[in-house]
Amino acid sequence: MPPSLALRMNHALPVEHRERLLRVGREVSFPQGARLFEEGGHADRFWIIRAGTAALDMHVPGRRPPVIETLGIGDLVGWSWLYEPYVWQLGAEALTPLTAYEFDAVAVRLMCLNDPEFGRAVEHWVGRVLAHRLNAARARLVDLYGIYETKEPR
Repeated sequence: MPPSLALRMNHALPVEHRERLLRVGREVSFPQGARLFEEGGHADRFWIIRAGTAALDMHVPGRRPPVIETLGIGDLVGWSWLYEPYVWQLGAEALTPLTAYEFDAVAVRLMCLNDPEFGRAVEHWVGRVLAHRLNAARARLVDLYGIYETKEPR
C-alpha cells in the first residue's frame, strides 16, 4: 500500500472515531483555482477531500510556489489547526473543482480534549500526515533546488 494511501482518513482512523468526526463536518465546494489557505495564515479549520484534487504549495522567495504534494479523495487538507500556534505551514489550492468535508478546528480540538481516546486517534492520524508532508516537502525542495555533487573518477 502506498504511504499516502495509508494516511487517508478511511485507513487511519478507527471506524467509530471516523464516524464521530464526520458528524461534525459540513460539505463545502471550491472552484478550480480557489485558495483554501495561505502559508502564514490562521489555521482555524481543515478539510477531508470528497471529490477533486488540491495542491499543497510552499512560499519560496523570488520563485513561484512549488507544489509539494497533490491530494485526492480521502486526504486530509491541513494539519496546522491541531498544533499551536495554529498557523498554516503550507498553502493549498484546488486543482480541480473540489468538494470536501470542512471541520471547525476549535470544535474538533475540544472533542479531542473531552475524549482522550478520540484525541489520541486524531493526534496519531494527523501526526502521521504531518511526518509524511514534511518528508514530501523536503524531497520536493531537494528535487527543485538541491545542489547535486558529482564525484570525479579517481
